[in-house]
Parts: sequence; structure tokens; C-alpha cells
Amino acid sequence: MKKKIFYWSPCLNPVGTVKSTLNSAISLQKYNGEKYEINLINAFGEWENYKGYCRDKNLKILDFKFKLYKYLPKEGYIQSRLSYVLIYFICFFQLKSLLKKHKPEFLICHLITSLPLTLLYLFSFDTKFILRISGMPRLNLIRKNFWKLISNKIFCVTSPSEELKYKLIEKKIFVNKKIHFLPDAILNLKDFSILKKKGELNILQAKEKKIIFSAGRLTKQKNFSYLIKEFDEFSKNNNDFILIILGEGEEKEKLEKMIHQRNLSKKVFLYGRVNNVFKYFQFGEIFILSSLWEEVGFVIVEAALSNLFVISSDCPNGPTEFLEKGKNGILFKNNKKGELKNALKKFVKLDEKLKMRISLKKNSDKYTMFKHYLVLSKILS
Repeated sequence: MKKKIFYWSPCLNPVGTVKSTLNSAISLQKYNGEKYEINLINAFGEWENYKGYCRDKNLKILDFKFKLYKYLPKEGYIQSRLSYVLIYFICFFQLKSLLKKHKPEFLICHLITSLPLTLLYLFSFDTKFILRISGMPRLNLIRKNFWKLISNKIFCVTSPSEELKYKLIEKKIFVNKKIHFLPDAILNLKDFSILKKKGELNILQAKEKKIIFSAGRLTKQKNFSYLIKEFDEFSKNNNDFILIILGEGEEKEKLEKMIHQRNLSKKVFLYGRVNNVFKYFQFGEIFILSSLWEEVGFVIVEAALSNLFVISSDCPNGPTEFLEKGKNGILFKNNKKGELKNALKKFVKLDEKLKMRISLKKNSDKYTMFKHYLVLSKILS
């Protein structure tokens, strides 16, 4: 009989964790043979739009009773936190009942992890709980003490970067041997070869200029306002480039206003959310990651695979590691005035662009879905 693995990842917005969860589950389903049955828990309707895609990938969906996704506020700090609190209480007994009934071998927890960990603390299960820690977790007193309290009951902890792994080890919250580096399942090389052929870029200026890309949700974390200011300063003496930002989010109006006030409407373009970054990236010269914090980041790996030269902030917890401390790209000090402008000036004069691009592309290999499966299957065994 196949052993069951459940994924728990209730999400309000289509953030990177959504893709991370899906790709992890799909990679395990695709490569595990007949050993495991993979199930994705649809806690409040957040996976409704992905059901067809999951069906095509032979990934099972387990539905909870209440489909509240379209009614819950998703933007704004306070509103989104209220949504998460509501999800916590609505799903508490449903998740407990599901685990007691189906007795999965593993529960892999990506988001709203406080709920399954509370259940683990209060009740006994035949299931091994895996905690996925991503991004930049705020280790406030409550979270730190709660993790310490539950650490002995957790089967293991996985981290998307070595940097975050060693930070967790330094905090001495979990037993060292329980913490594993597990790169995100970012790349499907078969899909890449198909998707990059679907490219077109309908911007007149793009035919005459070199293109700098950036991508992600238009949020404070991604720091696009800093990127636009720095690009503005750089472009005053370097008129060969335009900047295209792919993504949607709550800061869109703020960024549009900034572009207008700085008279950048012919130099900076907000292109909206796209489903296929590869069809755009193939026309680019540079990819810039301006985030205040990041994991390794899906788009930075996708940019490397697309042969873009990567310039990134040295933010925690992954870009510096991915660029091998500047060996495979250019790093600049996070959110510091003039640093990104100087990084762009350095790029213009750089002689080893091709060599660094090739080296970074090779480094992206560890983020394929197959490599993710190999590491995860070893953890599970």
C-alpha cells in the first residue's frame, strides 16, 4: 500500500510559496514511482483554480468544507492577518479530523504552520510533521519559544537556502540534525524549452534599447521603489537601457506615480503579472533583484536559466549564496542609496559577463524539480 504524504500550504496570494508547494508535490508525485500518494489540502478554497493543473499532474486535492477564499481580504497587513486568524480557527478541527482519519505518513507544512504545530503539541498523531521555513522568519519571543516547545515532536525542518539553515542552527531552536537544506523545486527543464519559444515583447522602445528586467509582487518586500530611483540615476548618463517590471500588487499606484513624477514613462514599464516569464526574459540583458529579503527566489533562478546577467541585493537569505558571493553576478548593499546605480555602472564596464552568466546558469541546476525530489526523498527515507 502506498504511503500518504499531505501538503499543508493555505495561501491568500499567488506568492512564490504557492509555486514552491505545487512544484514540490508534483516532483514527488512524478518521480517517486509507486511508493507515495501525494495529496494537497485545499483548506479554504485557495487551490480551486489549480485543480485542473493538479489533475493533469496526477496530484490529488483534499477539500475542506468551507470555500471562503474569494471572500477573504488579501491585501493590507491588518486585513490579511485577520484572514489568517479566521483560517486558523475554521480549519483547526478539520485538519485534526483529517490527520486522525487518513493517518498520512508525512504532513509537509509550508504556510500558517502555527495551526498544524499547535495540533502536534496538543494531540498525538501517527503522522510525521515536516516544517518548511522560508523567507525571513521573524523570530519574536512567542514564535521562538513555541518552536522550542514543539521542536522534539517535529520530524524535521527544511530550509530553501544554506544561509537560513545555518541561521537556524545558530539560534539553537531545533536539534541540528533535524535541519535540512532543501532547494526549492523551481525549474522544469522540459517546460522551459517549450515556454521560451512563445516569446514576444510589444514595446517599441525594446527594439532600440537594452532591457533590464525585474519581477515579483509589487510589495514592500520587493523594494521596487528603490529600484526605480536607482535606475533613474543610472539612466541619466546611460540612455541605452529601459527597465521592465513584471508583476502586480498593492504598491502599483505608488510606483506608477513615481514613474510619472520622475518623467520615466518612456524608460520604466510596469508590465503586470505574467504566467510565463521565459517568453520575456529571452529579450533581456540584465535581471535585477532589489528585494529587502528573499529566499533564493524563483525569478532569480529563472533569469539565470534564461541567460540574463543577474544583479542582486545582498539581502537575506539566499541571493548571495546563489551568486556565490558575487562570483556569478554583481551584488550590491541592500537598500543603500547609490549602491544599485554603481552596480549597473560596474556591469557596463565588466569584461567577464558571458563567463559569469554561464557559471550562474550551471548553478541553477540544483533548483530543478528532479534535484528537489532527490533531496526530499532522502529526507523522507
